[in-house]
Amino acid sequence: MFWNKEETASRSEMQAIQLGRLQKTVNYIYEKNPYYRKKLDTAGFNPGQIKSLADIRRIPFTTKQDIRDNYPFKLFTASQEEIVEYHATSGTTGKPVVVGYTRQDLETWKEVMARSFTGAGITSKDIVQNIYGYGLFTGGIGAHYGAIRVGAGVIPISGGNTQKQLMLMEDFGSTVVTSTPSFLLHLHEVGEEQGIDFKQLKLRVGVLGAEPWSESMRHKIQDKFNLKACDIYGLSEIIGPGVAFECHQLQNGLHVNEDFFYPEIIDPKTCEVLPEGEEGELVFTTVVNQGQPLLRFRTRDITRLSYGTCVCGRTLVKMERVTGRSDDMLIIRGVNVFPSQIESIILKREGVSPHYMVIVERKGAMDSLRVKVEVTEEFMIKAAADILKGDEFDILEDVAAVRSKKRNLTADIKEVIGITVDVNLVPPGSIARSEGKAKRIEDRRPK
Repeated sequence: MFWNKEETASRSEMQAIQLGRLQKTVNYIYEKNPYYRKKLDTAGFNPGQIKSLADIRRIPFTTKQDIRDNYPFKLFTASQEEIVEYHATSGTTGKPVVVGYTRQDLETWKEVMARSFTGAGITSKDIVQNIYGYGLFTGGIGAHYGAIRVGAGVIPISGGNTQKQLMLMEDFGSTVVTSTPSFLLHLHEVGEEQGIDFKQLKLRVGVLGAEPWSESMRHKIQDKFNLKACDIYGLSEIIGPGVAFECHQLQNGLHVNEDFFYPEIIDPKTCEVLPEGEEGELVFTTVVNQGQPLLRFRTRDITRLSYGTCVCGRTLVKMERVTGRSDDMLIIRGVNVFPSQIESIILKREGVSPHYMVIVERKGAMDSLRVKVEVTEEFMIKAAADILKGDEFDILEDVAAVRSKKRNLTADIKEVIGITVDVNLVPPGSIARSEGKAKRIEDRRPK
């Protein structure tokens, strides 16, 4: 079952579509956006040089830093009057990465999400319980658009509300669930304690993403819920979810909507384009976006591409599951987190030093963050050395200074990254030093 004919286009047909759209997009960006025009001029590039898809290599890369440097709207190519929707992700300095959509961009988004849902086997007969968060995060509204486009019914419950999620799953007869994998497993843990038999529910498909998840987690979800768990991939900077999707016939790679988002794989060190099948960093050029099209955007995600025809009949290029990142970004419960965000908070606070460690752990089905922060000698003296216990402070009710410092840091970090962390205050010198690049992340999640 396909959403439209482009999903089964021949390679020559697809390349013709891509080249025409790429030429049009490059001209559009050059004409509309001063920042990009200067960037391209500096690189000695003009739009007329795009004669073939290989010529895309003449175009300089775009990075997240370019988007941050042009906060909030300087990378937009559409006028403010044409922008009808805004989304954003958390930024490393507290300022969000902003994305603007025109009406046509929303139509594009609906189309790629309809493809993704159709690929997962979702039809107008389904009831979709959408657990992705609504708001500035693109997951919730993107999944909502896709469900509506294929004609399915939508329960726009968003995240959290564990008890209500379980109640509606049973009472409404949800057949599809869209969620992060970790939250879905959390729902199972809670429901199991209440005696819910998930295999008796009507759920048959899960469209899961927004965080890394393994094959073993997929098998666990499919077994516990008796459904088919399909992966979905996206980035807010590109459009949101719907950049690539997994079909329910063969769950061994994601079909890239390459007629909308032209993919490349580069060596993250040399930036040279790699041949088919080699692992490297994924790069996308949006070839239809109007609000904020991006040229050769470096995703920092590590994967590989393969061409051919899937058993489902689709000829869209496939990307493997993302195996890692070329930067230090973490994805925790669907939220992008950089250690530098936490560092920016610590550096502004008195009583703590710039030495810290971000520890990622898995408690039950959910990933969690713990931040160990060294206090200064001065703070130690004020707080009194006799409250030390082991290598961390024993947060006693009557130690007001310690309790207040931990509470304030916890609140400040949550305000910036959007999730709650467990803050541990530790004595000076207790975090290991490095002669080279400081190690800031300790990932204790099972592989």
